[in-house]
Amino acid sequence: MWVNNEGAKSASESVDVVLVGGGIVSATLAAMIQRVHPEWKLSVYERLDAVAKESSNGWNNAGTGHAALCELNYTPEMPDGSVDITKAIGIHSQFMTTKTFWGSLVREGALREPSTFINNTPHMSFVKGDPNQKFLRERHRLLSAHPFFHDMEHSEDYGQIEQWSPLLIEGRPAGEKIAATYAPSGTDVDFGAVTRQLFTDFTARGGSLELEHDVTDISRNSDGTWNVAVKNLRDGAAKTVRTKLVLVGAGGYTLKLLRKAGVPEVKGYGLFPVSGTFLSTENTALTSKHNTKVYGKAAEGAPPMSMPHLDARIIDGQRTALFGPFAGLVPKFLKEGSVLDLFASLRGDNLLPIATAGLDNLGLTKVLAQDLIANQAKRIEALRDFAPTAKSEDWKLFVAGQRAQIIKPASGTKGTLQFGTEVISSANGSIAGVLGASPGASTAVPIALDILRTSFKDEWSTWENELRSVMPTLGTDMKAEPEKALELEAEADVTLGLPKRV
Repeated sequence: MWVNNEGAKSASESVDVVLVGGGIVSATLAAMIQRVHPEWKLSVYERLDAVAKESSNGWNNAGTGHAALCELNYTPEMPDGSVDITKAIGIHSQFMTTKTFWGSLVREGALREPSTFINNTPHMSFVKGDPNQKFLRERHRLLSAHPFFHDMEHSEDYGQIEQWSPLLIEGRPAGEKIAATYAPSGTDVDFGAVTRQLFTDFTARGGSLELEHDVTDISRNSDGTWNVAVKNLRDGAAKTVRTKLVLVGAGGYTLKLLRKAGVPEVKGYGLFPVSGTFLSTENTALTSKHNTKVYGKAAEGAPPMSMPHLDARIIDGQRTALFGPFAGLVPKFLKEGSVLDLFASLRGDNLLPIATAGLDNLGLTKVLAQDLIANQAKRIEALRDFAPTAKSEDWKLFVAGQRAQIIKPASGTKGTLQFGTEVISSANGSIAGVLGASPGASTAVPIALDILRTSFKDEWSTWENELRSVMPTLGTDMKAEPEKALELEAEADVTLGLPKRV
């Protein structure tokens, strides 16, 4: 391997790439790298005792194959009443890329029977009241005119909406102003299953996956390589791994590790933790009636991740229905994190950005506090906006994932709260990390591609050609060539067992 030089003498082993975190981003990156450089030595370190136990776990996210079919925050209403669908088109094209990659991996046997991780589940948007009816009409008019959304339907009729989703109508007072859209091509995804299957393939190809190993420090060597300090949490043994490239997909702990590495690009960045809980039911009388994902509008001042939704789910092969999320303020950056995470993240360079972002989002703080103190009766009351006949005894509360939203430095000392996912890379691309939340899991493939383009600038043109065998959308401008994108998606859908779009 390499000859150690000054600044790297403590390294006990050397690898080509270190990936931090056992979630879907690391699994996806590892899958891509192994296909262009199967001879490289890759090591993944996960501090928990299994992969996919944080945000990638099926119970810790909504499981929505985010394609902007139902999520109203991707089609914002502008001050003049118009609706902007630009982001929806981008999000949809990203998930199309993800599906084509998964389809290729199923064909080569890296992913198992598709129904173990992806299933057709129609996506719906549901609103109440005259202003929201008007908004949904305009949203549908614009989206259905685009090839990506040509099969989306719209109705304000009780009978039609009941056919799409019976629970929305049963027990609802007659004459209520409601509206819905219905996208038959939507999906439910068990991202935990995808992650576990990708890592099984990763180790079968010679990759090293070390569980219960915590990355405690990252430092740069004089030759531009990195020393990664790793602690075995089972026996306390420590080692230092020397590597050319570090890719950090550690959720809420990514910022901490990039700071330890001295990456100047994260200066001024902070994180805002948001917890989530859901109501769930496995009552077959309910789950047999509900086979859609129904998204509503978030409360005024609430984050997009708190959009109420009533979801049909298949997690670990079990059918269930979830309603939520109910967000809250818990100062941890990971579900298995520490209550000191938020306070430990404060630095001189991010105090003012965090403070100003907090002042600008007092409404959000209020909403989170209200959700945190809500009792079962309040939660069932919220559920009855979607399912009027819901009974408390059928639904139980469980704690879902923990998210760390980005607070990004803006002009001067001001910070802005960002909803979404962002890749932060060093100037030369030798270390990169992923910050943020939704729609993270659904866009893991585009995120991984962005990291590889940045980290392997010189090799990318060659890599792109090689990756096209497992990702036929590469080289296609999905938004500019929607018909070609739909053809590629259709091929993937056949492999994934998803119905043909008409």
